[in-house]
Amino acid sequence: MSFPFFNRSNTVHSSAAAAEPSRKPYDHLLDRSGSLSRFYGSVESVKSAGSSIRGRMVKKLCNLFESPSSKPSEPKKVEPLPCSKLGSDSSCTLFRLAGAEDRIVVYLTSLRGIRRTYEDCSAVRMILKGFRVWVDERDVSMDCAYRKELQSVMGEQNVALPQVFVRGKYIGGAEVIKHLFESGELRRVLEGFPKVKPGFVCEGCGDARFVPCENCSGSRKVFDEDEGLLKRCLECNENGLVRCPGCCS
Repeated sequence: MSFPFFNRSNTVHSSAAAAEPSRKPYDHLLDRSGSLSRFYGSVESVKSAGSSIRGRMVKKLCNLFESPSSKPSEPKKVEPLPCSKLGSDSSCTLFRLAGAEDRIVVYLTSLRGIRRTYEDCSAVRMILKGFRVWVDERDVSMDCAYRKELQSVMGEQNVALPQVFVRGKYIGGAEVIKHLFESGELRRVLEGFPKVKPGFVCEGCGDARFVPCENCSGSRKVFDEDEGLLKRCLECNENGLVRCPGCCS
């Protein structure tokens, strides 16, 4: 039994296939060029619109997943030196350290509580050691009197470490010392200071600059025989330490 309805549909599909052999059935349902052409005009404009849309989507995704660390970092700014002529006789009135006209003084810390601060202090210490000059290292973590002294000189309560003074004149922090070292100016600044032997290490303190107090053996307490009481030792600091007499005299 034949059905004319199905015969007619086969005839339509066969004639359409013969007219367009490269086009499969139902391709017209998947073809969106006609709908896009109504908004963008020609096929070329459709392609350009599609590429611009893809470009905007890619840019949004890059901005979404791009971490702040992957962006190019700005060059670090080196703080200017307070003295234009560090090696001359002209005085720097910004910060001056009294009683240090014949030495190099570095305020630093040996504690590793803040990693960046400890690394900066270690870097400055190694740079100065490379010139084989004796440095008066004043560790604020070993003696709080040095911290108060630095705060008094700088006029601030929160002072970043390290801080370097040469002949009583303020030079700067870690960034300034690194800049002077890389430019070769640090050698001129340190001219005239006596040299120490290569690899010199103090036998008394091992370059710690502090030793236990001999009066109280580091306990900070002494016995007063007259009163029969324990009293605070007046010869050591809050940690029971004194400056090494061998390398800091």
